[in-house]
Amino acid sequence: MFPDLTRDDVFRLETRRLWLRWPRQADAQAIVRLAGEKAVAEMTAGIPHPLAPADAEAFILRARRDNAEGRALTMAITPRRQPQALIGMVGIEPDHDQAGPHLGYWIGPPHWGQGLATEAARAMIDAFFAYTEGEELTSSARVINPASRRVLEKCGFAAVGSGLRPFPARGGVFPVDHFRLDRRAWDSLKTWHASGLIFDRHRAAEPLGAEPCLEA
Repeated sequence: MFPDLTRDDVFRLETRRLWLRWPRQADAQAIVRLAGEKAVAEMTAGIPHPLAPADAEAFILRARRDNAEGRALTMAITPRRQPQALIGMVGIEPDHDQAGPHLGYWIGPPHWGQGLATEAARAMIDAFFAYTEGEELTSSARVINPASRRVLEKCGFAAVGSGLRPFPARGGVFPVDHFRLDRRAWDSLKTWHASGLIFDRHRAAEPLGAEPCLEA
């Protein structure tokens, strides 16, 4: 799905406030501390609560392998001025239950309310449509998670109905709202493009800083 450009762990995306990079084993402790929070884990399909260090380490190895093979692109969200300090994760991977690659993300509670999830998601969406031939992205949010829904709406996703989705780490299926963003809609977001990253499909361009995002 993703090209050679993204399959090296030197690949990064920069926005006004964030540095998105490949996850590293040194991130395991921060993942356990932040993703292991009940308020974060219970909104996800795959993060157990409590989250064991071994699970975080296995996740990092799997993410790096999938990145290297181009099957997915999972990036650590870090402050631009502190690129070693993970504050969340954002990724695009195949979704076997829906049509199209699927966008997912989480931000640690200490960093909520600053629009960082929106900023990170927009950078990943731009990278997907600029560097791949994909025509659409899907995403979903638990119906009890209005903050995630707002992030998706601000990123241009359109609601396409509701349904049940498996949440293995939660032990069952839960109601979610489904969302979709296609290339045509993404390409029409002229003001977003003006404030986002600059891409070249054939070579990596230096990304520009994104404009401030609204509250996530």
